[in-house]
Amino acid sequence: MSESNTIAASTADQNGAVPGEPAKKDENSRRGNWGNQIEFVLTSVGYAVGLGNVWRFPYLCYRNGGGAFMLPYIIMLVFCGIPLFFLELTFGQFASLGCLGVWKISPMFKGVGYGMMVVSTYIGIYYNVVICIAFYYFFMSMTNLLPWTYCNNPWNTPDCSGVVGNRLNVSFANATTSLVAGVAEVVNRTKRTSPSEEYWKHYVLNISDDIGNFGEVRLPILGCLAISWFVVFLCLIKGVKSSGKVVYFTATFPYVVLTILFIRGITLDGAINGIKYYLTPQWQKVLDAKVWGDAASQIFYSLGCAWGGLITMASYNKFHNNCYRDSIIISITNCATSVYAGFVIFSILGFMAHNLNVPVSEVADHGPGLAFVAYPEALTLLPISPLWSLLFFFMLILLGLGTQFCLLETLVTAIVDEIGTDWIIRNKTVVTLSVAVIGFLLGVPLTTRAGIYWLLLMDNYAASFSLVVISCIMCICLMYVYGHTKYFKDVEMMLGFPPPLFFKVCWRFISPLIISFILIFTVIQYKPITYNDYVYPGWSLGVGFCMAMSSVICIPVYALYKISRSPGATFRERFKFACQPDPSWGPALLEHRIGRYAPIASEDTVESRPLREKAELKEELKEELKEERKEELKEEEEKERRDEISLTIQGSNGSTNTQNSPNPSA
Repeated sequence: MSESNTIAASTADQNGAVPGEPAKKDENSRRGNWGNQIEFVLTSVGYAVGLGNVWRFPYLCYRNGGGAFMLPYIIMLVFCGIPLFFLELTFGQFASLGCLGVWKISPMFKGVGYGMMVVSTYIGIYYNVVICIAFYYFFMSMTNLLPWTYCNNPWNTPDCSGVVGNRLNVSFANATTSLVAGVAEVVNRTKRTSPSEEYWKHYVLNISDDIGNFGEVRLPILGCLAISWFVVFLCLIKGVKSSGKVVYFTATFPYVVLTILFIRGITLDGAINGIKYYLTPQWQKVLDAKVWGDAASQIFYSLGCAWGGLITMASYNKFHNNCYRDSIIISITNCATSVYAGFVIFSILGFMAHNLNVPVSEVADHGPGLAFVAYPEALTLLPISPLWSLLFFFMLILLGLGTQFCLLETLVTAIVDEIGTDWIIRNKTVVTLSVAVIGFLLGVPLTTRAGIYWLLLMDNYAASFSLVVISCIMCICLMYVYGHTKYFKDVEMMLGFPPPLFFKVCWRFISPLIISFILIFTVIQYKPITYNDYVYPGWSLGVGFCMAMSSVICIPVYALYKISRSPGATFRERFKFACQPDPSWGPALLEHRIGRYAPIASEDTVESRPLREKAELKEELKEELKEERKEELKEEEEKERRDEISLTIQGSNGSTNTQNSPNPSA
């Protein structure tokens, strides 16, 4: 094991593979590794940069003070986002295990891993439905005329008012006149229903009037859902070996599309007004607690903390990979993408508001309303609108797939690591297919006429405050149950340098406090979910709360189970045993087990380490008892000596002592 120290020192700052060493030196042949660290970085960027960066952040930014929102956003990124991101990467990379296996660090907290799996399951189900709708819009854009351009379709209502006129036979020469007439009609209306909104509601979704009224399955959406799951399965058919190659395209091409849309957007009339509306600071809002809460929540949700994906992706890294550098690069890239996407979105919305002669606030939206109503309508105003529509929805598909890859891999890795047999490792593709098929079947109800109601319910409840609770408990376990000193030493052994002081302070104090603030803020600011004018009934909110609690309840339930199964005469002894690290906790490969993880003799194994440690402890106790006995014997001898001296002195002074004085007749 003397070579391990050399390896740890020489590879500390390397990117997983060291020049001059064999390419497979750190390869975990049982689980596999990334082909190179670029694959890991691109996969993590694809995981963190998702649909929320495009359809949620720009809306939060303009609603919370424009440029002023950047201040709390950056502060939350520095003190909460990056530290938590780094923490999860080190956790998974050190043990080379998924979100279940890593809890060998403290088996009582394995329920946190199950909670992560539940959250990833919920998100994976509804996230792929959003992707399938983007697929549907992508296919519908393969035409000369976007179907949501005009109001003369069978699904349109009398309230529909198109931006570019209501006739199909409008020539290019009189397009301006028609546009002015359309704008005048819009201005005179008290409530305008756009053709894109009616296309979304009455044709794509054919939305029902209540969440309990499922109606029929929308077959086009169901078909796109099957395509979406099939694509995800194909990309993960060989695990990270195949997905690591796919991300070269899925993680980079969205930036090409964003740049194309940005260049096109800023050249349009009114684009500057939209960007000003997006960025103009309203500094008074910085004093509003809600702004800080939104900033913290967006950072937390956007980076994908507590989903289990970060731990899973990092577990396929080589042991000495510099995940400290990776965490900073990925976190900053994610947040910069959010800001950049805001320019793309608001330049087009500014152009749309300019044409409608209305304030930008009246056309700004977020979530599905932005992706499938506001932005598609704005695209109809552009020349060659089908081209821009194809690019936009292709970008949404790629952004969604990047996140979906990691969600599915999180579940598959957790299952394979937990069972851990040679058969299931060899047949990991079967597990991937099974999870994909189950995910598809669970997503079928979301393709019904009431599907959009359930999708939004899952988005607002299944992955909200439960993520905050999971992340907070993870910090407590690593820093206070396992112990911050031991964890810092583990990170130093892996990276070759200790975590910077800033991260130590954040992990122990600042980040948990911010997470607690997010939780309190979420509870205080809670409002029952609505969708446009539809108010969710009480029973559906109850279902939402059950979904939220289903991931959190895993934590205390498993903790009680583990305590009850632990040895010990009292509850305190069982509790203490359940908190102790499993004997197999530590680096996965023997060559990386150095320091306190190193076996004493070459014949030692991971399984023999607890027996050896117990024997060593017994020997130490024996030595301590011997030392204590020696001290007692010394004290007794000293006492006897003092007594003898005392008696001798008394005898010399003429005192009688039948035992020590000489016999007078002798």
